[in-house]
Amino acid sequence: MSVGLLLVTHDGVGSILLETACNMLGRCPVRAGSLAVALAADADEMRAVAARQVALLDDGDGVLVLTDMYGSTPSNIAASLARDGRVVVVAGVNLPMLVRVMNYPEETLGALADKAVSGGNRGILICNGPVDGAPETNPP
Repeated sequence: MSVGLLLVTHDGVGSILLETACNMLGRCPVRAGSLAVALAADADEMRAVAARQVALLDDGDGVLVLTDMYGSTPSNIAASLARDGRVVVVAGVNLPMLVRVMNYPEETLGALADKAVSGGNRGILICNGPVDGAPETNPP
């Protein structure tokens, strides 16, 4: 058994992030899904869809739900899923966060939530110049 993963985001953000991460890794190492929440979506209806997806993804070890912008409709839908340690929700999903989670598919739900936060935080940098070791390029 392993932790399931659900991305609850605005429109197609989650599906694109999930597809990109799986392509980068060459496979999808966790049971994962995404839920696109359109701006005009009915929140109650989307909550029911999200709850069904969580139930499908949970094979006994729980589900980590990643959502985009805290306080938004997708985030509020995701937050409504959090319950008794079986579903943990982390807001602010980005590609470094998702890749970090997918690199540790054997971890527990709590450990994966911590990996998500650290991956997201460490993936945000101010880039003032070339990355160490990367060749410099001259602008056109």
